[in-house]
Amino acid sequence: MSKSNGAARTAGPIRALLIAALIGVLLAAALLVYRSGNSGSSAADYDGEGEGMVMLRVSEGESLGEVGEELENLNVVKSAQAFNEAANLNTALNGLQPGYYQLREEMKGSVAAALLADPNSRVGWLQVPAGSRLKDTTVVGGPGAQGIYTLMSEASCLRSEDANEAPQCKSAEEFRQVAETADPASLGVPEWAINEVSNAPDPSRRLEGLLSSGNHDFDPTGSAEEVWRELIDSSTKQYEESGLVQSAANIHITPYELVTAASLIQHEAGAADYGKVATVILNRLAEPMRLQFDSTVNYTQDDQEVATTDDARGEENPWNTYAKDGLPYGPIASPSMEAISAMENPEPGPWLYFVTVNADGTTEFTEDYNQHLANQQAAVDSGVLSSGR
Repeated sequence: MSKSNGAARTAGPIRALLIAALIGVLLAAALLVYRSGNSGSSAADYDGEGEGMVMLRVSEGESLGEVGEELENLNVVKSAQAFNEAANLNTALNGLQPGYYQLREEMKGSVAAALLADPNSRVGWLQVPAGSRLKDTTVVGGPGAQGIYTLMSEASCLRSEDANEAPQCKSAEEFRQVAETADPASLGVPEWAINEVSNAPDPSRRLEGLLSSGNHDFDPTGSAEEVWRELIDSSTKQYEESGLVQSAANIHITPYELVTAASLIQHEAGAADYGKVATVILNRLAEPMRLQFDSTVNYTQDDQEVATTDDARGEENPWNTYAKDGLPYGPIASPSMEAISAMENPEPGPWLYFVTVNADGTTEFTEDYNQHLANQQAAVDSGVLSSGR
């Protein structure tokens, strides 16, 4: 056997192995290209941006997997898998908040994931600052504040299918009319407030304080009456879970009166002094002494200011505690849960008077009237009680 023949026989198998390896590389590359173009998925999927309008509610603690199943049930996506595969690649969805989201039918999974991650898709999200009132507020020498009617209107807006059209919103007037005229029970008013709401001297204020401060979610596709019920139901649950009913009994007032007193606390002092203001309220009611809170004077004024006028303090109405005994007829605002807690757990003390004495919010408490007069003068000297007119 010659040397050249042996080399030829060796080269054959090597060449075959090289060809096989090359074919394997080409097949792997082709598979990679295929998977890139097809997202590596065999999940059933729609192809497009979708159309129409679908409302998705994401509940507290709901996983993205559960959201995907709901989207499939709503025909937003063709399969939960198509959404889940896209959602796993979208880090913005890791912090998806409970609430309502406006989506479309028959969307590609990746498009649905991107739209759900867009903050503008969240609708019916109502943020109520502590101390908010139903009506817009004008403050002399300072910024005013949007009322809850206005805030509800803005939160009710739904995106139009036509990007060139303005969002569709319920009006503040629509929410106000329902608040004034609808049967309180149909609005979800709790039993402990039904009588006061039904007999309110000013129907436009009768739901004041029944909507708690903080964040709320409602379905903006519902009627104005349904929106109110959803919001009052969630607020009542929050109030009652704090121990409102039993706490009110412990301090010998009604739950409605406790919410009313908490709304005064909210407007009279900083959070550090809430517990003391709660005690002043209870001590004055026990004396009995009129509360004489400027916040109750301001409540019915078109233009509000820290330094109320003699004429305003002399007005006789169901809320002005300079002109009437006891608590105002009802809440003057939506109290924070901190103010509710302070009224449920008042700080023990003998105080009957208090006044904020400087712009830093320092508040002086005393049971001595002469000392209170001196504290009031300090407030005047510092400019806190100066009129902004």
